[in-house]
Amino acid sequence: MTEGNFVDYVKMHVSSGNGGKGSAHLHREKYIAKGGPDGGDGGRGGHVIIRGNSNLWTLVHLKFKRHVKAGHGAHGSSGRSTGADGDDMYIDVPLGTVVRDSETEEILFEIIEDGEEKIVAEGGMGGRGNWHFKSSTNQTPRYAQPGIPLEERNITIELKVLADVGLVGFPNAGKSTLLSVLTSAKPKIADYEFTTLKPNLGIVEYRDYQSFVMADIPGIIEGAAEGKGLGYYFLRHIERNSILLFLIPADAKDIKEQYDILLDELRRYNPEMLDKDRLVAISKSDMLDDELKAELKSELDGTLPVDYLFISSVAQQGLQPLKDKLWQLLNN
Repeated sequence: MTEGNFVDYVKMHVSSGNGGKGSAHLHREKYIAKGGPDGGDGGRGGHVIIRGNSNLWTLVHLKFKRHVKAGHGAHGSSGRSTGADGDDMYIDVPLGTVVRDSETEEILFEIIEDGEEKIVAEGGMGGRGNWHFKSSTNQTPRYAQPGIPLEERNITIELKVLADVGLVGFPNAGKSTLLSVLTSAKPKIADYEFTTLKPNLGIVEYRDYQSFVMADIPGIIEGAAEGKGLGYYFLRHIERNSILLFLIPADAKDIKEQYDILLDELRRYNPEMLDKDRLVAISKSDMLDDELKAELKSELDGTLPVDYLFISSVAQQGLQPLKDKLWQLLNN
């Protein structure tokens, strides 16, 4: 999937249908001069429904869909005939989609299962026909209920990527390179910061035809939790990952300090993210000889509070132990 086709944020206006009017018809036919009320009910207005679709990975199909309208209910008619219900409108979204009210920013619901349906704008009920209102004291009611008006609102649809492992790191830490080596994904790779502007997903093949999904998230900078850099536009994608894989290059000035900054940004954005399993991969370790690696290892053993591994995506070093460790964490 190309970067331009990854759409994870859409705003739209949705409108349900009006309920149909009830009929105030009075029965008339040959030899029956006063047959009494026989007006039917109005039909229900159409709903606007958000539906989960496991075959979708992005919101690109909604990119230019700014208005969604459901059908109106038909009016009731004679012979107690009920009007037809208005056509429902379905908006298919990928799993992991959050729907908000654009005005209040309130989360209305989340879609996490295939085929799951949630009504975002409810169609108006049809009005009752006049035959409902006849009684011993009012045998010829000449009135009926109007239908309930439509409901409309502005909504924001956000996608939070569903992946088993999320890559977390500063810009140009080697996340896209690692994803391209472990999976068949083809993210944009270049020697400058913020090469990745949208999340990339790839399937990592493991032993015995097993696999798991890895997501390359755009690089974090200090202040991302306050919206600096790409801010919220990528931090939300890490929320649903089961495991956070921190990628820190071997030539970093202070690996422990970089890890602490990354962890602090996640904590400030959402403290619950610290409950996830974490693993640190020291990337670009092919630049280290055995002596430097041993020295760095002795330093990290006393300071880094999580497990870590030395890897090199370019030299294909340490990748199988990394997959083994991630698989172990996923199945624990």
